[in-house]
Amino acid sequence: METRRRWLSRAAGLASLGTLAGKGHAVAQEGRPFSGARSRAWRRELNEVLRDNILRFWLEKSIDREHGGYYMHFDEAGKRKAENTKAIVTQARTLWLFSRASRNDFDGQGLPAREDLLAAARHGFHFLRDRMWDAEHGGFYWMLDPAAGKVPMPAKHLYGQSFALYALAEYHRASGEQEPLTLADQLVELLESRAYDKTYGGYEEFFERDWKKPPKGTVGYMGPSHRKLMNTHLHLLEAFTTYLDAKDRPHTRGRLEELVQIQSSAVVRKHLGACTDKYERDWTPITDGANGHVSYGHDIENVWLLADANRALGHSSYPLRDLFSALWEYAFAHGYDPAEGGLFYAGEPGAPASNREKSWWVQSEVLVSALTMFALTGRQRFLNVFEQTWDLAKTKLVDRESGEWRARVPDATVSGGDKAHNWKAGYHNGRAMIECMQRLRSLEARV
Repeated sequence: METRRRWLSRAAGLASLGTLAGKGHAVAQEGRPFSGARSRAWRRELNEVLRDNILRFWLEKSIDREHGGYYMHFDEAGKRKAENTKAIVTQARTLWLFSRASRNDFDGQGLPAREDLLAAARHGFHFLRDRMWDAEHGGFYWMLDPAAGKVPMPAKHLYGQSFALYALAEYHRASGEQEPLTLADQLVELLESRAYDKTYGGYEEFFERDWKKPPKGTVGYMGPSHRKLMNTHLHLLEAFTTYLDAKDRPHTRGRLEELVQIQSSAVVRKHLGACTDKYERDWTPITDGANGHVSYGHDIENVWLLADANRALGHSSYPLRDLFSALWEYAFAHGYDPAEGGLFYAGEPGAPASNREKSWWVQSEVLVSALTMFALTGRQRFLNVFEQTWDLAKTKLVDRESGEWRARVPDATVSGGDKAHNWKAGYHNGRAMIECMQRLRSLEARV
């Protein structure tokens, strides 16, 4: 394993590239400086998209009053499709969105009434509590088909449990109701007793409905059942951050601090300056073939979620600034499009992006992470990345006719894709609008 000195040397080497792997990959170091006027203009645009494009779409289209929960299948034109399966990941994400928007601590203007947002959140909470929670074994089912009265995917994956915890904690913060926090407490106790890995740290991820471990070699909902994923632990980090915001206690702090360690060290390929996703139980990386590909969006999302976890813990993020810079420099060098803005999807280690799709969720995370880095470092290039990627998002991803965001930037070979499905809701982009508005307000206070 590399020493920390060699890692820092590698990070410094990446940073010193400046033009990042050749002139064609340069991100401008100079540009229009930050000002209150520019920031307020961006906040107006972000607010408009959150209000008129994202929240309006989900409030008007998603409430399923017949079967409960949220409709989650809409085509490219925003029309509801026949399928009505409901997955814990996006049901919880939508509950989170309505709850978070209702708190409006980001100076949102003209948003839907708080009472309407809370009513939509309450509707989703009741569905999670009454239909998606496994009353016999605890935890949340992966997927329901409520119209057919079936549970086609009843097993438990911590990726889904993490979003349930995230949503329950946020709904408690928004509503002040005790019941969602009590259910969150039950879920955390279950994760501790069934999934926490006392030997190697972090969490084992895939379980049968009754929380028994499946035989090794079983393929779960997100790959081989015995693996640990950077992606799952990223969202556990996110969930425990909000849970700590809702209820500060020593155990939660301890688990969140451990997740910070995992996301800032165990999942980082230190010789590369990037993360990979798949691990054996003891955190041995699995990097053969596609398993070793780098997902640029997850890496830069990791940056700002680590910073937010440190905020909740009362810790400074400056000790992680070298890591944050290394992750961003790698993404710049291999995944950033300097001509049009935005990050491509993924690529082989040390090579240019092989998957050059510009996904809605990746660009959403670019926006938040770039502003986080600008606030942390004061480097103009991060403000330039925010501006360029926001220009891309508002012109190529935001659908002002049908509502919501396209799944990807369309071009001559691919369409924009469905507006929503069991992996796409208003969470990444809605959250990005909120987080960016908050960060810009904080930056304005420094001017």
